[in-house]
Amino acid sequence: MKSPNSQRKSPNPKTRRNRQIVGIVLLATALFFFGAVVFRFFNITISGQVDGVKLADRTRRQYTRETVLKAKRGTIYASNGDVIAEDSNVYTLYAIIDHDYVDLAGKPLYVTDKKKTAQVLSQYLSLSASQIEKILNPAANPKTKKKPFQVELGNAGKNIDLATKKEIDKQHLSGINFRAQPSRLYPNGTFASHVIGIAQLKNPKENASDSDAQLTGVMGIEKYFNTQLSGINGRQQIQTDANGYELPLSKVVTKKAKDGDSLTLTIDARLQNNLETLMQNVQDKYQPVGMNAILMNAKTGAILAASQRPTFDASTMKGLGSVWRDTLVEDAYEPGSVMKVLSMAAVVDSGHYDPNATYQSGAVTLDGSTVRDWNYSGWGTIPYSQVLTRSSNVGMVHLEELMGAATWKKYLTRFHMGEKTGITLPGEVSGMYQFGRAIDQANTSFGQAINVTAVQMMQAFSAVANGGKMVQPQIVSKIKNPLTGKTKTYQPKVVGQPISAATAANVLGQMRTVVNNKEIGTGAAYQLPGVDLAVKTGTAQIANPKGGGYLTGDSNYIFSVVGMAPASNPQYILYITMQQPKKMTAPAETILASIFKPMMTRVLSYGAQGSTAATKQVTMPNVTNQTTAEAKAALANAGLTPVLVGSGTHIVQQLPAANSHVLAGQRAVLLTDGAALMPSVTGWSKNDILKLAQITGIQVNFTGTGYAVAQSLPANSVITTNSTVSVTLQSR
Repeated sequence: MKSPNSQRKSPNPKTRRNRQIVGIVLLATALFFFGAVVFRFFNITISGQVDGVKLADRTRRQYTRETVLKAKRGTIYASNGDVIAEDSNVYTLYAIIDHDYVDLAGKPLYVTDKKKTAQVLSQYLSLSASQIEKILNPAANPKTKKKPFQVELGNAGKNIDLATKKEIDKQHLSGINFRAQPSRLYPNGTFASHVIGIAQLKNPKENASDSDAQLTGVMGIEKYFNTQLSGINGRQQIQTDANGYELPLSKVVTKKAKDGDSLTLTIDARLQNNLETLMQNVQDKYQPVGMNAILMNAKTGAILAASQRPTFDASTMKGLGSVWRDTLVEDAYEPGSVMKVLSMAAVVDSGHYDPNATYQSGAVTLDGSTVRDWNYSGWGTIPYSQVLTRSSNVGMVHLEELMGAATWKKYLTRFHMGEKTGITLPGEVSGMYQFGRAIDQANTSFGQAINVTAVQMMQAFSAVANGGKMVQPQIVSKIKNPLTGKTKTYQPKVVGQPISAATAANVLGQMRTVVNNKEIGTGAAYQLPGVDLAVKTGTAQIANPKGGGYLTGDSNYIFSVVGMAPASNPQYILYITMQQPKKMTAPAETILASIFKPMMTRVLSYGAQGSTAATKQVTMPNVTNQTTAEAKAALANAGLTPVLVGSGTHIVQQLPAANSHVLAGQRAVLLTDGAALMPSVTGWSKNDILKLAQITGIQVNFTGTGYAVAQSLPANSVITTNSTVSVTLQSR
């Protein structure tokens, strides 16, 4: 008999059904996922995409190395061919010291012979072999007890020029590498710095390796013409294997870079340097809060020189923190009595000027406000012919009343007051004027209740200097495309004729008396023997920043002068303003004359020679990597004066740059391999010494003006990038 326990029980029908359902669900689920996988695989095969990403593109990117081909930023030239700003690359040297860093074949990619490496590098850098060797043997990190992967050589290993990099590369030093960074070279230092502007790396990083990093103009010409100067970067693609090595017979796809356009400015380098020196003399001695100066060709509107204070050295960026604004176009101010040149022109042109009619000087009341002459007691009853000569506010108010507010406003519009000139500089403001009340209308006639820019005034003055035709101020003369050679030339642009030629001649005649009439003229300090000058002076009150009225005190003014020469047919206009000199140890006209007289004398002497470009220009030869003997011979043949800095036998760097246009006889500073030695700079100009500072990295402090007569570091002394040299300048 079978035991009852041995008999197998039949499964419960409900349990059996549940098992069947679970089995069906699992099978369906498996079939669903299998189908989904098959469908996705089929879909990927057909479309070639995963989540919207093309697999072919991803594979191509993974096995493609792309290199950026940098576009060269365009060069900016002065009118006589001198380089003002040019593109450059600088390099930072770093040394890999981690012994685990090798290539696939096991070849060391780190510094293998530190002693030899230090000795070689010391020939090109301002560090001794022992100093470099010490850097190449850093102490281990106390926490990890490991030495760093790589080291840098401080300031001595930064800002290395291409020529020096190539020389170091030739030594085939294991573990020595360079990181490139674009830079902008401004060889003239303080040179119309706010007008030229600067270009800086966009979003720069401390150790940037971003190949797309590009210089971007952030001020002045560099900013306004950034698109034209920048050019367009190119690309090069190379097929690689999984380890990043180039595949043999791989196709190289190249899109060439398009270099930026070059710009030639209207600025004359010699006139600009002269103006900078004169302005700095006044800045150092009298310490004004601000100064502007513009020299312009009266017939064409070409700006020959322009500067402001405070300013900065574009080669070192020293002083840049003081003022970022180009005050020639971005600052509006009340011009004061130089405005009377325009209001007198309006009175004469509108037929309301009777030079023999008289008025009572001293004071006049309008709308309950009193306008006074600068000489509070006045000069009694005087003719209107003396209004401009004596700079009488009261006389100008009477003439504005005779002319009528509507007529005066019409001439303000004709002179484009309250409008931008359209000069090719960024940030230009339009200025404004108040004209609601009779007192406001009267005030504008002598330069109050109206805000102008320096460039705006130059445009208006041109109508008086140019037979009634008003020309637009211009700072750029041409733009050249380096690829096509196509050149865009800026032509003189007449922007109106607010007055007649007869009116212009009349006003020029009155301006002559301002400078020539020693008894009543306010401009006698600006006389130049044998020069036919037309001048107008100005002393503008400064609005109280705390509100209500104007500042008081002998120096709380904007002092100004505008001059046109020769007065019979003006070729040049020179306009200078000076705000609040802190050390006013001389009369304002004496201070301004120290800039005006030598500057006007200089430009008139150029005009007498026929052209500011009359001096012969030559092309700077490329002598980098040549022997010192070869370089000297090449420069002698080009008509240039070589100055060797260093004890080596080959040239590793040069200034001016190769192929730049320079004046015959100019000094060319040549840096040789080996230790850098201080030359004798006696007789050198400030610009030549700045070239030396640029090429060696030394810090130079100047005292005085003119040419070097003494230096703190003796000739033939070893110099490094940490060296500081004081140079005394003296006028010849």
